[in-house]
Amino acid sequence: MRSFPRRSSATYPVAALAPAVLVALALPTATPVSLGQAGTATPLVESAATVATTLSPSAQAEAVYNRMTTAQRVGQLFMVGGAVTGLGSATTTAISTYHVGNLILTGRTTAGAPPVRYLTGRADTLTTTAATAGVPLFIASDQEGGYVQVLQGPGFSRMPTALTQGTWSDTSLTAYARTWGAQVMRSGVDVDLAPVMDTVAKSFASLNKPIGYYQREYGYTPTVVADKGTTFLKGMRASGLAMTAKHFPGLGRVTGNTDTTAGVTDRVTTRTSTDITPFRAAISSGAHLLMVSSAYYARIDSSYPAVFSSTVVRGMIRGDLGFSGIVISDDLGNARQVAVWSPGARAIGVINAGGDMVLTVNPSVIPAMVKAVSARAASDSVFRAKVQAAVLRVLTVKAQYGLLASRLPVTGNFGPLTKTALQRWLGIAQTGVFDAATIRALQARVGAPVVGVWGPRSMADLQSYLGLYLDGATTWNTRTVAGLQRYLVTQL
Repeated sequence: MRSFPRRSSATYPVAALAPAVLVALALPTATPVSLGQAGTATPLVESAATVATTLSPSAQAEAVYNRMTTAQRVGQLFMVGGAVTGLGSATTTAISTYHVGNLILTGRTTAGAPPVRYLTGRADTLTTTAATAGVPLFIASDQEGGYVQVLQGPGFSRMPTALTQGTWSDTSLTAYARTWGAQVMRSGVDVDLAPVMDTVAKSFASLNKPIGYYQREYGYTPTVVADKGTTFLKGMRASGLAMTAKHFPGLGRVTGNTDTTAGVTDRVTTRTSTDITPFRAAISSGAHLLMVSSAYYARIDSSYPAVFSSTVVRGMIRGDLGFSGIVISDDLGNARQVAVWSPGARAIGVINAGGDMVLTVNPSVIPAMVKAVSARAASDSVFRAKVQAAVLRVLTVKAQYGLLASRLPVTGNFGPLTKTALQRWLGIAQTGVFDAATIRALQARVGAPVVGVWGPRSMADLQSYLGLYLDGATTWNTRTVAGLQRYLVTQL
């Protein structure tokens, strides 16, 4: 798999690392320990996310895994919802207390990119040594276009529906997707829960509530969906976004929406249907996450929804498609389709089927879900092995996107370390000096007049870009520097 890291694999200067970290970097990579019943693993360093980036992604994942407690490992298997307009206490508690390692921004915002930058930077500070062993969050958003575009307003182009996108030439769609991807990435979001790779027949589209009704499909045949969906995917991921193909094995043959309806069943799709083709194409094009639907598929596994089906996950996704990335569920917090299962049973069902990440837009169910998975892992060695494998897959993909590399410390000090990180983000020579070239590049990036001299106007424009309130600063004060450092952590 080709990696487009969010955080550069280049390490920060050795002098900036704590002695404990230097010791940890010298340790050989160990074989992953078993997931113990009591979680006796102890973090060895201040930030367990800091590993030698000369290691392969799988070796980085193993090194971090071995430094985590059992609770921290289990937390990597969840993605919790938090309002894009402001994370609530239930969401922050899920991360800080229940060690949840991933976040999905829910709802809609039209306030633009700066408030999102502020929110994602703050969210990342929750990933402390105690919470996630210092492993950063994957922060996700639904940025498809049309009716499904969470991030809107200044700094985000309005995206048309996938059906409209599918009428564009590959050249045009690629160009637009690259722009959209850069906008999302620069907001601090690093996972797009898109593209939709479901195929809906034209004659059935208006009756297909989850996809066709909202024009979320790229076309009406698997060939068109595969072509245009992967074109969108490759354009978006060029900026460093991790992309998610959904909703396997397809929601194009059902009438009901699993979010609002129970008993949704596909009676057409088989294990070899051509509707699978777009998902195979998405994987080949670099989708590192694959979302599984919660519909039933009568001709594949009539006993369980796809997200709880080992036939679908281990048989089709891991076996038929050879997918080794993250298998993530559709929403299991509020969806009516799974309401008959307790929250704990839903989480166990995903992992037991071979999945890796349980998504819930409702943070209030996280305690029950985490406790259920932890208890089952403590008492069932077979399930415990599935948890271990899933955690390592999540950490490996995070390593591929640079999330296990060294992190810029948030000190409020505008020193050489921060200046070097800033220059890396700007894509210019890394001198560690805030010179005229750096000033011009930063002014251009934040929309300030490009004059090569940093003054009050530039500072105000930077604060606006970061979503900070304007304090009239004329020089680099601690508050602004800390805000910049938090933001850079989401970018490099």
